[in-house]
Amino acid sequence: MKVPAIKKPNTRKRSSRKLLAFLFIFFVTLLIILFFQSSLSKVSAIEVEGNEMLTEDAIKQALPAKPGDHFFAISSSTMEKVLGQLRMVQGAQVSKRFPGVIHVVVKEYPRVAFQLTEDGKKEVLLADGSAVSIEQRNVTIDKPLLTGWAKDDPNKVKLCQVMAKISPSYFSDISEIKPDPSESYPDKIKMYTRSQFEVQTTISYLPDKLPYLDLYITNLKENSISTGVLKLLEADNHMPFDTPSKDSTKDASKDPAKDPSKDAAQPGKEGKKTPPDGKGATSDPKKDPLKDTSKDPAKDAAKTTPKDTAKPNSKETAR
Repeated sequence: MKVPAIKKPNTRKRSSRKLLAFLFIFFVTLLIILFFQSSLSKVSAIEVEGNEMLTEDAIKQALPAKPGDHFFAISSSTMEKVLGQLRMVQGAQVSKRFPGVIHVVVKEYPRVAFQLTEDGKKEVLLADGSAVSIEQRNVTIDKPLLTGWAKDDPNKVKLCQVMAKISPSYFSDISEIKPDPSESYPDKIKMYTRSQFEVQTTISYLPDKLPYLDLYITNLKENSISTGVLKLLEADNHMPFDTPSKDSTKDASKDPAKDPSKDAAQPGKEGKKTPPDGKGATSDPKKDPLKDTSKDPAKDAAKTTPKDTAKPNSKETAR
């Protein structure tokens, strides 16, 4: 009976596998080291899009990653938070493209209005109240113009925020917006339309009242009213521009100089003016019996005596 021979373990294969694994790890580590030391691991370019008011240089300077920095050193979410803190930036999206490209998409606050500085330069106002000069830019003025506002007026920022929440189509007829605060309405404003109306309302009422402004104006024009003042407050009403006040009407009624009919009716004035309707004078004495009987001959003689009788001359009396 034969006993099978026991095979010797193959130690060469096991040792070769360990050697291959060691060499693989070594070369991978070497490649990683070489990669991080090469230009492929550096930021080579920063691309920016979506900006209109904010310059590209301002965005690149705000980014924590600069060309030449390590590509994987700063995450995209960190850069988005940094850009979101910039003035005029509503949000940002950052993505990385290998090798070494950082792509930035900026979303700015929408434009809501324009204004003029003290030296007459034009500026655009964004939804956060930021003002950007447009002197060197070709920007169409298609928004209302804000005039009479103080630079640090909190109501101006509030107005910009409210205007951003309203559809721009509702402001197509608005040409100018001015502050008009009062004790009852601290945020009251005046708006002037291109259709020749003045609209008085408040910033807080604006989202509810403005969508119906075109309907109000259309109804007024159907009633042959093409101008005036629209008060859109707690109650909505219309009044013409040239409405005389009650005080001026009372003064005019009290002042005879402003009422020619009273001048003609008052007796004793020079010329004895005849009333305009001609009813106060009658040529026929029969029709006007009071005309002759009211005269007193004795009084007339007394009135004419000192005028008609000649005074004696002192020289003749002496003679």
